Amino acid sequence: MSQPADSSTPEHAEQQALMGAVQALMLPLARLVVARGVAFGEVEEALKRAMIQAAREAALQAKPDALPHRLVSRISTATGINRREVTRLVDTRSDVRPPRRPLAVEVYAHWLSDPRYRDHLGQPSPLPRQGVSLSFESLAREITSDVHPRSLLDDMLRLGYARLSESGDQVEAVPDAFVASGDVVRSYQILGSNIGDHLSGAVANVLGNGRQHFDQAIVADGLTDASMDAVRKLIVGQWRAVFDHLVPALERLISADREQRPEAERQRVLIGLYSFNQAQENAAPGDQPADES
Repeated sequence: MSQPADSSTPEHAEQQALMGAVQALMLPLARLVVARGVAFGEVEEALKRAMIQAAREAALQAKPDALPHRLVSRISTATGINRREVTRLVDTRSDVRPPRRPLAVEVYAHWLSDPRYRDHLGQPSPLPRQGVSLSFESLAREITSDVHPRSLLDDMLRLGYARLSESGDQVEAVPDAFVASGDVVRSYQILGSNIGDHLSGAVANVLGNGRQHFDQAIVADGLTDASMDAVRKLIVGQWRAVFDHLVPALERLISADREQRPEAERQRVLIGLYSFNQAQENAAPGDQPADES
């Protein structure tokens, strides 16, 4: 009979901390699926698939030429999921690629960041619907040649990123359009993509030999509702400054890589700014100053 783990060991403390982190990460996800009526069985199936995929990746990294039955055994041992279930899920596995940022978002971001498409105040200029140069058609074709500009315009109108002039021959960008406005499916895709990337970076930092990915936060307690209104305005202003600086710089780097290093391996990067606030329990006036974590 195995002996219970010694609660005083560093290993036990580490395991407790790990499971505490897992619980903290799972609770917001649980709130989402409960609010949307997703049954536990569906979530359990998704978790099994994710664990099997992670174990499969690790096994193939350690032994790329592993035979299929050996691979199933390694996955079963690593996850605790029985071999029959592993086989079932591996056989029905569908490789789900991380969702690409929607084309409408890319067009909108390009419109807001490219100086050619902005006026002297730095605001996105109204554009003729059609034309070879400095039109919505040219803007859309700079992002993709696989989707017709008319289809992209329809999508941007539907999502609230753009609107037509009264005459219908010009397209105007909607300021500060929310990326998931009016589109529940796309809001879920963006949630999975953005938070998935953020969590992937944080996990890589924990599993690696140091912080590979930038991940910093500021925590402040004792704020009133009026102060939070001011904080939100500060956050929006800071994001606009970061956006205006980074997007043109990234586009220059992409262009230079395309011209100077066409055969080099490519990487993608996600850069974001997030905030969260909630009622503070047992708060007293003037509690805590801001802190960095």
